[in-house]
Amino acid sequence: MPSLVCGFSAGVLQVVPLVKSFSCCLVIPLSAFIALILEQKSTNNFNIISAKKAVMIGLFTGIFAAVFGSFFEILITFITKQNDIIITFPELQKMVGNFPVTEDIKKEVLHLFQNVRNDILTTGFSWLYTFSLVINDFFIDILFGITGGLIGSQIINNRNNNSKYK
Repeated sequence: MPSLVCGFSAGVLQVVPLVKSFSCCLVIPLSAFIALILEQKSTNNFNIISAKKAVMIGLFTGIFAAVFGSFFEILITFITKQNDIIITFPELQKMVGNFPVTEDIKKEVLHLFQNVRNDILTTGFSWLYTFSLVINDFFIDILFGITGGLIGSQIINNRNNNSKYK
């Protein structure tokens, strides 16, 4: 249950414009850390947190964050017909133009992004955008959720050990 609550919170924060920039490196690991604290408080078990338990809580926090974050991002894109790709498309074109690849590859990449942009502007939905968003969210959120769980368990375990000796 703590993983669900923290994962939902992280998923919501992933769509907030300024916070989304820090979601992978701060929000997700912090959510896994808070999930560990909530797990201890809900079970009233303040023993050493095993690495396995930390990984599982971090994993589930990352999964829930990815599910809710992807859902809300897709929903907001569908409703508003706007997202980061639409807003930054001119800069994206310049960036692709500077890639050290052949002109054919540049044209193909720009064509893909143009199709995604057109789909979102007309219908609010793009299969390619949805697929890439979901894959990216699951990979990144799970990775950083597990990392946050492991680091959080070490912090909590050290804090619990230090409080026992005082």
